[in-house]
Amino acid sequence: MPDYQFITMWRFEAPLEKVWKEIKAMSRWPEWWSYVARVELLKQGDANELGAIRRITWKTALPYSLTFDSELVEEIHHQRMEGRAFGELEGTGTWTFSTEGEATLVRYDWQVKTTKSWMNLLAPLARPIFAWNHDKVMTAGFVGMKKRLETSSAA
Repeated sequence: MPDYQFITMWRFEAPLEKVWKEIKAMSRWPEWWSYVARVELLKQGDANELGAIRRITWKTALPYSLTFDSELVEEIHHQRMEGRAFGELEGTGTWTFSTEGEATLVRYDWQVKTTKSWMNLLAPLARPIFAWNHDKVMTAGFVGMKKRLETSSAA
């Protein structure tokens, strides 16, 4: 199966705690991330949500959607969150947080493989299109988060 490795960098003029809180609250992603269609809690985690499993359905910029489960497997408070994805995508996603002055820097490392046979069949030719699609989804996340942080700052 083809492997994909994506790195996304976001910078917000907002406190780390606010950015962390919004990213950790996956059930609220559909409120601000336009490509997230639905998030369902499948399994409760511990007090820090370690072990929690959520099913996420993503719309994309292309005419298909993806649904996969994500389990929070590691957390270092206000520094790092790692999830294990399984279902239509399999792999790991790691959110890393840092600050630069008053700004919060977020890095997302996404290492996955597809399990949909049609995607694997098309991968040799469609890899650049799938990468473009991923970038569109992540840019929408940045824009939605930025608006959400600006709105919550004004309130």
